[in-house]
Amino acid sequence: MTDAEWETVRPLLPVPACLRGRGGQPEAYCHRVMLDAIRYLVDNGIKWRGMPVDFPPWDRVYAFFRRWRDHGLVKEFHDRLRRQVRETLGRDAAPTAGVIDSQSVKADAVVGADSRGFDGGKLINGRKRHVVVDTLGLLLGVMVTAADTGDRTAAHVLLGQVADVHHRLKLVWADGGYTGGLVAYCLATLALVLAIVKRSDDMHGFVVLPKRWIVERFFAHLMRTRRLVRDFERRTASAEAMVYWSMILLMTRRLARPGPGRG
Repeated sequence: MTDAEWETVRPLLPVPACLRGRGGQPEAYCHRVMLDAIRYLVDNGIKWRGMPVDFPPWDRVYAFFRRWRDHGLVKEFHDRLRRQVRETLGRDAAPTAGVIDSQSVKADAVVGADSRGFDGGKLINGRKRHVVVDTLGLLLGVMVTAADTGDRTAAHVLLGQVADVHHRLKLVWADGGYTGGLVAYCLATLALVLAIVKRSDDMHGFVVLPKRWIVERFFAHLMRTRRLVRDFERRTASAEAMVYWSMILLMTRRLARPGPGRG
């Protein structure tokens, strides 16, 4: 991270227990070094054991990653950054509309058969990332499943999780894969309006569809971090954490830009 990024990130970091009077052993490495190591791994797609000697030992970095993943700290840190990005751009901290979609990616050999599947539509053997983003393309929720999991099946769970956290969310756009009983379920159970944006039959070639391009741009951002080009994680929880780290990297860069370039 640059100094400008660190000045932006530092007030948003979770405070260690030893500094809050809750006991515990002080951490051996500062947060900036650990964040730089994880960002380097996510951005360049290296193995954990391939961590350069400029960073702490790989097992210490992985222990930091695992602790933040298991205690929900990476999601908490990500959500704080998202609120600050929205407020910097003149938006309310709590979103009222979003877009849902999924992305199938090939899985590495370390991915077990219990979380791997074959997506017949995309002809991909691996996993599927189900995401909900706001109208700025910032992540609201993610769930990683086997690639053969249906979009509507995953959306029942994911939209419920997102609605519990974001109480002001009222409208979600989706593609034709989310039709059926899901629309009525969202309206009756979650108080969400699920608006289906379909591609008309008279369209030919590439056409930018309203609102759906936002989540497609989000997937393009994920593909720029090499760790996410393919799913290398043994656990789906680690795969979801990697998505959060990728967005953390993007948002810290946005917040560190000079004022005129933020728009």
